[in-house]
Amino acid sequence: MIIMYRRIRDLREDKDMTQKQMAEILNCSQRVYSNYERGDIDIPTEILKKLADFHNVSTDYILERTNNKKTAL
Repeated sequence: MIIMYRRIRDLREDKDMTQKQMAEILNCSQRVYSNYERGDIDIPTEILKKLADFHNVSTDYILERTNNKKTAL
């Protein structure tokens, strides 16, 4: 499960975004977003979907069910 948290951090860093910027997009505090990246709290389904949509990856990729970033069409 640790890969999932590393993946959301890496996706954010790939866009040169801060945790605060990402938190604003997700409508949460920087502290809450930081907790998501560290794995201190579970990521709610709605936030997971927003992350996947924003980064243009599949939720399966974030959840480490696949290494393929895109969803199968």
